[in-house]
Amino acid sequence: MMKLPSGEMGLPWIGETVEFYKAQRSNQLFDSFFQPRIKKHGNIFKTKLMGSPTVVVNGAAANKFFMSNEFKLVVSSWPTSSVELMGKNSIMEKQGDSHRCLRGIITSTLNVSGLTAMVPRMCSSIHNHLQKNWQDKEEISLYRSTKMLTFTIVLECLFGIGIEPETLFGVFERVLEGVLSPPVNIPGTKFGRAKKARSEIEKKLVGEIRRKREAMEGGRDEEDGLLLSKLVAALIRGEITEDEVVDNVVLLVFAAHDTTSYAITMTFKMLANHPDSYSLLLKEHEDIAKNKRPGEALTFEDVKKMEYTWQVARETMRLNPPIFGSFRKATTDIEFEGFTIPRGWKVLWTTYGTHYDETYFPDPMSFNPSRFADPIQSYAFIPFGGGPRLCAGYQLAKLNILVLVHYVVTRYNWSLVYPDERILMDPLPFPSKGMPIKISPKSHHN
Repeated sequence: MMKLPSGEMGLPWIGETVEFYKAQRSNQLFDSFFQPRIKKHGNIFKTKLMGSPTVVVNGAAANKFFMSNEFKLVVSSWPTSSVELMGKNSIMEKQGDSHRCLRGIITSTLNVSGLTAMVPRMCSSIHNHLQKNWQDKEEISLYRSTKMLTFTIVLECLFGIGIEPETLFGVFERVLEGVLSPPVNIPGTKFGRAKKARSEIEKKLVGEIRRKREAMEGGRDEEDGLLLSKLVAALIRGEITEDEVVDNVVLLVFAAHDTTSYAITMTFKMLANHPDSYSLLLKEHEDIAKNKRPGEALTFEDVKKMEYTWQVARETMRLNPPIFGSFRKATTDIEFEGFTIPRGWKVLWTTYGTHYDETYFPDPMSFNPSRFADPIQSYAFIPFGGGPRLCAGYQLAKLNILVLVHYVVTRYNWSLVYPDERILMDPLPFPSKGMPIKISPKSHHN
């Protein structure tokens, strides 16, 4: 006899979807959806979300079990609308060998030599962005600004794509709005608008990919170590298709810019509310800046010295995870901790299940970056997921956060306009007012 976890399945078909969405919109998923159910049923409970019976699992052991059994017991399972908009040929949908092949190409761009080459490029993208958008301003929207910047960095520093970021930014934003909406493809619906925007992006990218291919085949373009060249080289060798190149560019631009810009914005919010942490962080960056000539770019070695800054960023992502978790689908009946999860059911692991648990993080609701000075239990801190599906761009996100923090804190005095600004979600978290900050240039800076 199968023993299912306890929990409520809610209304027929709808299940507990309405409560889930309501909690999500107000960024109260932990307080008003997960926590009351964990209290009542324990760390593993069943529910019904978006038409699927779902088992929610919490804790480092559960995270490790489900993340490391990817492709064996579970497969990634995103809502139809997400798959349609990100692309069926993206790494998020691929299994087994084709997943490994694509992932290998992506991670080879983000190895040590790739990252070393990327730092000066990133410095110049950030420098240009600040000059263009912060110069002579007294107040800016930090969230809007970092979204535009992370978007630019992905296009320029990761892919080496020469399209003006401004022309694509709004189109990508329209696609994102439809990612978790009902997949109804008629004009005027969120999904309809998103599909239209998606085909606009596709046209531009296909043009870019074909130009690149022609240049590489004609010997006019060197393989420059950037991701677009690597994907096109694999395309020329016949290892992947043009659709796979397009879908993975689209997916990575999304994955990289939205979550990273939220992490950066919240890092500044935390620093503003914790002046002691801010003075420690500032000292770290002033020491690095002291050894630079005016206008000299940072190096990968400089970034490695930003240890405390990375503790601050991780503690920020622990308290404000950019994603709440991720859905998997059981490909077979799974026995776990005395329960059976039937084949075909969804499994949802959550970041809150460990990030807010005092077993892993004593006094979990307080901001304490130095807890990351010691090793953290594996699979307890999971803002980037884990296992074979660990976020492929996580090294890029890390660089992006550290380098931008460096330029802002060494060049500007800044303060939050609304220290208690609310965070909302749709479908990802964002500050309700765009996190405006007041800025003034520091008199002497590199």
